[in-house]
Amino acid sequence: MDSRDKILQVLKAGMRSTSTSPALPTQHTATVEELTTRFETTLTGIGGNVVRVFSWHEIMDYIRGTFTSAQRIISAVPALDLPAAVTPADPHSFEDVDLIVLEPYFGVAENGAAWLTDSRMPDRALPFIAQHIALVLRVEDLVPTMQEAYARIGSEQYELGTFIAGPSKTADIEQSLVLGAHGPKSMTVFLLQLS
Repeated sequence: MDSRDKILQVLKAGMRSTSTSPALPTQHTATVEELTTRFETTLTGIGGNVVRVFSWHEIMDYIRGTFTSAQRIISAVPALDLPAAVTPADPHSFEDVDLIVLEPYFGVAENGAAWLTDSRMPDRALPFIAQHIALVLRVEDLVPTMQEAYARIGSEQYELGTFIAGPSKTADIEQSLVLGAHGPKSMTVFLLQLS
C-alpha cells in the first residue's frame, strides 16, 4: 500500500457515517385565507402592496384610479382591458413603460414572491425595466413554502424563470433604503378571488 492509499484509508476511517436527510413535509394544510393573509403580511413587510379583489373590473378601476399619471401602461393579462405588449426587436423601447401588468403562475406565502417565466412575459426585460409592476395572482394559486413552490415547478421547461418579491430595493453604506434603484419603484399584487 502506497502513501496515497494510507492517507485515503485514514480519511475514510475518520469520516462520520452518512445519513439521509429527514423528509420535509410537502403538503401543508393552511386554508386559502391563511395563505392569503400570510402572503399579504410578508409582501407588505418587504415594501410591496397587496390589493384583494373579487373581479377583473376591480383591478381595472384600481389601475385607473391609482396610476393616473402613467403615460404608458402595458399588460400581458388578456382578461384586462389594457394595451398588450408588443415584443419589439429592441427591449430599450420599453424604457418609458410606467406600469407592466403580468400574471404569475403562483405565489409563495412564506416570502411574498411570485413565480414568472418567459411564457408570461412579452419580454424578459419588462418586469425589471418598468417603473411599476402589478401582478394578478389568483388566491387558489398560493403555496405556503418554497419547498412546495419548487415541487410545483418540477421539471417545467422554460428559458427564463424568476421569483419576484416586492419592489427593487438597495441601501448604501449609511443604510439609506432606496426603492426602485435597479427596477420597479413599486409592486402591487392583486389577489384575485373570483368565487
